[in-house]
Formats: sequence, structure tokens, C-alpha cells
Amino acid sequence: MLNINNNQRAGASWLFIMLIATVLMPWYKMPSIEHSSWVDSAFVNAMNGSAWLWLCVLTPLILSLISLLNRQFNRIDTLVVSMVGLAFAIFQAFAIPLNGTEFGLVQSVFPSSVNGQTGLGWGGYTFFVGCLGFLSHVLASFGLCKGDRFASAAIVFISALLITFVFFPISKLILTAFIQPDGSWGVAHALPRVTSNELWQLSCFTGSGRCGVVINSLILATLAASLSTIIGLALALLFVRSDFKYKKLLRGLSILPIITPPFVVGVALIVLFGRSGLITGFTADLFDVRPTRWLYGLPGILIAQVLAFTPVTFLVIQGALESINPTLEEASQTMGAKPLHSFYRVTLPLLKPGIAAAFLLAFIESLSDFGNPIVLGGNFEVLSTKIFFAVVGARYDLTNAAVLSIILLGLTLAAFWLQKRWLGEKSYVTVTGKSDAGVVAPLPKTLQNGAAGFVVPFILLTLAIYSIVLIGGVVKDIGRWDLTPSIEHLSTAFSFEISTSGIDLYGSAWNSLKTTLWVAGIAAPITAVLGILTAWLITRQQFYGRRQFEFMTMLSFAVPGTVVGVSYVAAFNVPPVDMTGTLIILIICFAFRNMPVGMRAGVAALSQIDKSMEEASQTMGAGSFATLRKVVLPMIKPAIFTATIYAFVTAMTAVSAVIFLVSARHNMATAYIMGRVENGEYALAITYSAVLMVIMILVIGLIAICVGKKRQFRQRDTEQNNNQLIEATQK
Repeated sequence: MLNINNNQRAGASWLFIMLIATVLMPWYKMPSIEHSSWVDSAFVNAMNGSAWLWLCVLTPLILSLISLLNRQFNRIDTLVVSMVGLAFAIFQAFAIPLNGTEFGLVQSVFPSSVNGQTGLGWGGYTFFVGCLGFLSHVLASFGLCKGDRFASAAIVFISALLITFVFFPISKLILTAFIQPDGSWGVAHALPRVTSNELWQLSCFTGSGRCGVVINSLILATLAASLSTIIGLALALLFVRSDFKYKKLLRGLSILPIITPPFVVGVALIVLFGRSGLITGFTADLFDVRPTRWLYGLPGILIAQVLAFTPVTFLVIQGALESINPTLEEASQTMGAKPLHSFYRVTLPLLKPGIAAAFLLAFIESLSDFGNPIVLGGNFEVLSTKIFFAVVGARYDLTNAAVLSIILLGLTLAAFWLQKRWLGEKSYVTVTGKSDAGVVAPLPKTLQNGAAGFVVPFILLTLAIYSIVLIGGVVKDIGRWDLTPSIEHLSTAFSFEISTSGIDLYGSAWNSLKTTLWVAGIAAPITAVLGILTAWLITRQQFYGRRQFEFMTMLSFAVPGTVVGVSYVAAFNVPPVDMTGTLIILIICFAFRNMPVGMRAGVAALSQIDKSMEEASQTMGAGSFATLRKVVLPMIKPAIFTATIYAFVTAMTAVSAVIFLVSARHNMATAYIMGRVENGEYALAITYSAVLMVIMILVIGLIAICVGKKRQFRQRDTEQNNNQLIEATQK
């Protein structure tokens, strides 16, 4: 009887999964679970003509034979066979598409490959899971992560997921941009699209016409980022360095844009400043002027984006301002400098990284913003809307959308590069291990009055916008200023009846709301798990390629949402991984789009925890998984909650990426709201948005209660520990 240890048992488990996937599970995509059986497996398909699947079937058998003969996994032949089997499985999946292969060598070896093959099914996906798991097991045997099988598997699986759902879609998008009309690849067809006068013309500066789409996008992004950063700086200065009476109001305004669905600000601006808006009508009567459509175009989009992005820049600059060591300003004033001079010569230069980060964030958000330009754009075209109409317009042109997306991605990366160049290699560190006894200098009166001049109009306009949102859902028609109390729109969207069979939902918005809650509820924990696990690998494990691994995790966050949506259409609309139109693709999109936020939150939390606690756990015999679950995770619960709530809220409100991925069967709330806006049903759109905001506020409240309790317990435990330490010292 063979004596099988835990290491061999783990390797055999992955081989067993591969064997089950190839013999008993459907290799190709089936219409439903009911239509799938073992007769659709890779083994049966290989016998019936798909001869290229034989190596996929034989790979687990060959690996099993080698493992049994060697009785160990740290042999080069085991590693080679596992990597060759995985590489061949990937090659055959992509080399033989739906309409048949174009590779002459493949056709000569496998004549039936001209018939093509459909996308992968559960058997195919499970086989790749088994392959990756066995590969991670072999790499651990070779010493990856000091032989830790869990850490090795985490690295391999997360890397594979990032390659599949981040790197592969972007690469496919770049290749799609160079597809010729006849289906071949080349730059001859793409070059005229990139250099088109429609994109780059500068006629608006000379007054002889319009500017190109790219120039419009740059103008809008620069103006929106500049104004948002200036007002955000004013808000931060009043909040941190003044006795401003309404600081709680500023804090509340900083949260609102995070939970505000798209189109809301644009619709509210139309209700206020549109041709028949309240303020427009009042002004026209007061000054006897004819109402115009001034709101539709650059002015309207700019106002909406400044209102949406300013609270975010405020939070960024506030954090930077609070981290400045006050002793530097105190020293400046001690040496005779006036408060205003100290601010300009000391405080403002130290705020440079925070201001740069806020500007960059607003700039990128403006470039990728889709909701405000689609509502208020008029004849002012930007890249995000141009890409959208290239995909969903009357003429489906994915190649043109890919070209425009690459330009948008290039602008984003250029903004990152310029920010880095502007900051240079200077050090902005002011917080050290030394004692900080300085007193925060109050804001000079001149600056306080100037900041208030920016902040007060912003607050008034923001309050007016959200008053429209609150009132619009409970009146007859906010768009025509019929303020008769009514729940007609709420009933249209969310009507229901209670019958003997249960609750029957009749409202037009129920399907999209249920889909949105499902997607957000599933994507949020997945995002948190991936983000926190990635943070643990980066901060606690040493392995080759760690920096590249970290870069790949941040790549999806740097890519604009519009580019992500188009790249998913280009990559996952055809076999072997054809998922568009399904619920899964929406969940995957959100999970990997928001994963970097969870990762950064996890890195920040783990950097404050001494590794000795984990080392003690492992010294006592606990494995890395048990240590992570029982020691690390309980100490970083706030970071987990932060990642989860951010992922949930983003999934509820995002539009730029998923607008390309929704379908009639799986529609999202933001897509439903967009449809109502396009039909002029502003009241219904506002009502739905208000319901979403209430749902998100409730979820955030629950999370805040949980995090608050955790912090209270931690503070109480800290006080107890301190008291015990004092008593021991006194004794």
C-alpha cells in the first residue's frame, strides 16, 4: 500500500480535477445545465473529430504517471509537462476560433479544425483551474514562497485572472484597432483614423468652426480638473484651517457624489437652467430676455463635472493638508514671516503632491466621464460619447471605437507621466518619528475670505441640485415644475401587489434593480477578497516578479471605464471566452475594475501591523492560510469593510464601463436611468436615482456601524493594555 503524504495528496487533487473536467464535464459552452452531460466532454469530442483536444485529455494522465513514478513534484519533467499542457490548451482555444482556423500548420495536422469550435464550457474552465492549481503546486515544490502551497496558488491564480481580465482585453483592443475591412491586420486603415481632422482640428480657437473631439476632451478635462482642484483646495482650507461654521455640511457634501448615480447632476441642472428651467424662466422674466440653450455644450458639462469631482479633490487635498507638520509654518512665522507669506512659501509647496494627485484624478475622471456629456453635450462631442456611439450606434464600428479608446488611454497615461515629471524627485516628507509639538496655524483672513468666495456658491448650487433630487421623486413633474404631490413615478418604477402567491412586482425598474443588487452584492465581496489577498501577497511574500505583479493589479484602475467596456466587448464577444450579455461579465468587470482600491486599502492596513504576530502564529505550526484567516483578517476589518463598501457603491452607480456590457436580460440601474433621460422622463430618472441613493446610504450606515464598533473595541483594548503596562511599571 502506497504511503501518500499531504504534499502528494494535494497534487493528486489537482490532477483529479483535471481528469474530471476532461472526461465528465462539457468542454464547450452549452445552452443550459440541463443540456450538458458527459457526452459533451473533451474526451468524447476528441474521439468524434476534435483531435486537438487529445493533449488536454492526456495531460492529467501523463502528469499522474510521472508523479506516481517520481513520488515527488520537484522534478523538472513534471514542471515541463504541466507548463506544456497548459500552453497547448491555451493555444488550441485561441488558434481554432468559431469560423475555423487560419493557421495552415494547424489545418494540415487537424483537418477538422476548419469547422471551428465554440466557446469554453464548464469543463474547459475547470480544466484550466486544475492546470493552474497543479502548476502552483509544482512551483511551491520548487521553492516559490518558501514552499507555501497556499501563497503559491494565490499568486498563480490571481496572475492568471489579471492576465485574462485586465491584460488580455487591453491587448485585444489594441489589436482590434488595426483590423482592416477585409479582416486582416495592418496600420494602413488605422492611421487615417488616428490622424483624422475630426479628432484634432483647432478651429474653435480661431473662431472659424469647431475643434476636434480629442481637443474638446482635453479642453473640458483641463478646465474641469483646474476648477475642481481650486474649489477642493478652498474647501480643504476652510475645513482644516479655519473656524468655518458649516464643517459638518462640507463633510456631508464630500460623500454625496460617491453615492450619486450618473445623469442625476445633469438632469437637475436641466431642471434648473434648461430652456424651461426654474432659474432660466425667472431670469428671463426679470430681465426680459429670451431663454437660450446655453447649458447644452461645454458650459453645462463643465458645471456638472465640477459639481461631481470637487468633493473628491477636497478629500484628497484634505488628507495632504492634515499630514503637514505644523512646526514648519510655526518656524517660518517665528523667523518673522507674515502668515500669508508662510502659507505661500511653506504650506502651498508642501501641498504640491496632494494638489497634483487631485488634479490628475479629476482630469482622468473628466476624460472617462460618460453620463454628463451624454445628457448635456449637445453638439459638443468628447471621446467617451464618440466611443459609445461607435459601438451602439446605427453603424457598429468596433475598430473605430478601439482607435478612439487607445487615444483616450494614451491621454490618461500621458497625464500620469506629466504628474510624475512635475513632482520630480523632490521629497515632501514632513512627518517623522520625532515629537510634533507645533500648533496648526489658522488660515490668514484674506485667504479665508477668498476660499469662502469659491465655497459658498458651490455649496448653494450643490444644495439646489440635491433638493431637486429629493423633491423630484414625490411631485408630479419636476421637469415642468408641476409640484403637485404625487407618487406616480415611484409607482411606475416600483409598483407591486401582494397576492396569495406572494409579492408580485410590476414596476418597470424592478428587473434592473434586482440585477444591480445581485451584481453589486456578488462583486463587492469578490473585489474585497481579491484586493486584500493581493495586498497580503505584495506586503508579506517575496517572489520573483512581485513589482510586475503589483503593476498589473493597478493597470485596471488607470484605464478609463469607457476603455474597459470597449476592451471587454472586443475580448469576450467571441470564443473561446464569450461572456458578453451575461451576468458573469458584469460581475467580473466590477471585480477587477475596483480591485486596486481594495488592494491599496489592504496595503495601508497591513503596513501598520508588525510581521512578528504572523511569524509567531507560523512558529506555533499554523499554515499561511490559517494565519491569514485567524490573525491577519481580524486586525484589518476596517480595510475589508472599506474595500467592500467602495466596490458595492461603485457597482451601483458606474455607467461608463457597463453601458457596453448590459443586455435586455441583464440590465443595470444606470442603463435604465439613461434610457429614461434619453426619453425626456426626467422625473422617473430622478425618482429611481433617489431610491438608489437611499439604498446605498442604508448600506453605508450598516457598514459604518460595524466599523465603528470595531474601532471602539480596539480603543478599549488599547486602553486596557496601557493600564496594565502602567501598573506593571509601577510595581
